Amino acid sequence: MRQQLLRSGAEELTYEIRGIVKKARQVEALGYSMTWENIGDPIQKSNHVPDWMKEIIADLLKEDKTYGYADSKGVLETRRFLATLNNERGGTQITAEDILFFNGLGDAIAKLYQFLIPTARIIGPSPAYSTHSSAEAAHANAAPITYKLDPDNQWLPDMEDLYLKVRYNPSIVGILIINPDNPTGMVYPREVLEAFVKIAEEFNLLLITDEIYQNITYNGITAVPLAEVIGDRPAISLKGISKEFPWPGSRCGWMEFYNRESSKEFSKLCQTLENAKMIEVCSTILPQLAIPKIMKHPAYFKYREEANAQIGKRSEWMSEILGDIPGIKFNPTQGAFYNTIVFEEGVLKEDQFLPIEDKKLKSLLDSWLEEKNMPLDKRFVYNLLAAEQICVVPISSFCSDLRGFRVTLLEENEEVFKNTFRRLGNAIRRYLKSEVEV
Repeated sequence: MRQQLLRSGAEELTYEIRGIVKKARQVEALGYSMTWENIGDPIQKSNHVPDWMKEIIADLLKEDKTYGYADSKGVLETRRFLATLNNERGGTQITAEDILFFNGLGDAIAKLYQFLIPTARIIGPSPAYSTHSSAEAAHANAAPITYKLDPDNQWLPDMEDLYLKVRYNPSIVGILIINPDNPTGMVYPREVLEAFVKIAEEFNLLLITDEIYQNITYNGITAVPLAEVIGDRPAISLKGISKEFPWPGSRCGWMEFYNRESSKEFSKLCQTLENAKMIEVCSTILPQLAIPKIMKHPAYFKYREEANAQIGKRSEWMSEILGDIPGIKFNPTQGAFYNTIVFEEGVLKEDQFLPIEDKKLKSLLDSWLEEKNMPLDKRFVYNLLAAEQICVVPISSFCSDLRGFRVTLLEENEEVFKNTFRRLGNAIRRYLKSEVEV
C-alpha cells in the first residue's frame, strides 16, 4: 500500500474467546461434537427464555413505535425507569439525562476509550476481560496497564499493586472495576470498593465499573453497586441485559454517568459520548422498550432468583469436582457465571500432552502447536480441545501472566455439566503427569 494503514496498537484488538472457535470448528469438521465452554452465551447452553418474557417482546413487535427511531440517548421511559432503580438503592442519584444507550456494552466500551487522548490511561484488572483491555490498549497505542487479581486471596485485587502503579504513573486517569468479575467470578466486598474510591480521591481519578453481572450472584453473595460508595467522585457504570434476561442477541447496553458536573473534564467526556450517539441517530429500540416491561413483571424477581440459585448449585458441583485437584488453584465462583482455574507455578511443561488415537486429529493438534512462543496454558487448552473436545479459553489471553483457563457455569443439564467437568478434571490430572510417561 502507498501508506501504512493500521495505527500502532491495532494489533491489540484480539478476542481469543471467539478466536478459539476457529480451532474447535476444525475438530467438528472431523466428525466430533464439541462442548462449548468458551463464551458466556446462556442461549447457546439451552437456557430457556421464559414464555412471559417472549410474550412481552412479541406484543411490542405489534406496535408501530417499535419500528421507529428512539431518542439519541435512548427511550426516555426506559431511562427514567433505570434512573429510578438506581436511586431507590440510595447513594449517588441520577436522572434520565445521565443514561446513554448503546448497541451492546462492546459498543459502549469502544466509544468510551475512543475519545480519550492516547496518553490518558485506564488501569484495569488482570486477568482482564478482553473487550476492555484490547480497546484500552488500542486507544493508547500500547499494552494495557493492569492491577493484579490474586488467586491466592479469592481473586480479590492486590490494592498495594494498584496503589503503587497509580502513584508512579501519572498517565493513569481512571480505574476500571468489573463487579462481579469476568473472567474470575469474584464479587468485590464493600470495603474493597471503598478502597478503590479512596485511591481515586487521592489521585483525582475517574472510576469506571462494568456491572453487567450485578444481578447474577448466589450462595449468599450480593454485589454492591458502585453508586452506593462513590460519594461525589465522577464515575461511569456500564450495564446491560445480555446475560441477565438472558438476551445476548439484543445488543443492548447503557452507561450511567454519576456526578457528571463534579469535574469539567468528566462533563466534557459525557457530552462527547452523547454527541457521538447523536451522529449515529440512536441504538436499537426493541430491547429498550422491553426493559421496563420485563423488569416490572411480577414473575421477574422470582425468575432471576431461581436462575441465580441454579448457577449457585453448579458452582458447588464444580467445587466438588475440581476443588482438590493437585497442581491447580481453585476458587468457587461468587457471581457472573465463569470460573478461572490457574495452574500452580512450575507444573506446566513444554512436553506435556493428552493422548490422541485419531491420526487426523493428532495432525491437526500438531499444526496448532507449531505457533511460536505459545504460552503453556494455551498448549493445554489446545490439547484439551483435541483430546476431549472441550473448548475453554486460556488465561494468558486475558492479559495475564498467570497460566490457566476460563470455563462457564451455564450448562443447565446436571448430567452433562458434571460429566463435562469430570472429563476436564481427569484431563488436568493426565496432562500434568504426562511428561513423566514420555
